[in-house]
Amino acid sequence: MKILNIYRSEPDATTKKLVEIVTRDRESVEFDLNVDAPDYDKLVDEIFAADKTICWW
Repeated sequence: MKILNIYRSEPDATTKKLVEIVTRDRESVEFDLNVDAPDYDKLVDEIFAADKTICWW
């Protein structure tokens, strides 16, 4: 199972721990929206390639 983690802001320690728990023994990909120019085309491709998507605020 492939999980896509999308970060709206810089993840804090709690978020990092939750991501670690959720993605344990699974393939995971991370995508940061908190950069100057996110690659939205890549994001759409990643969403369709993932089995589950989690947005972290």
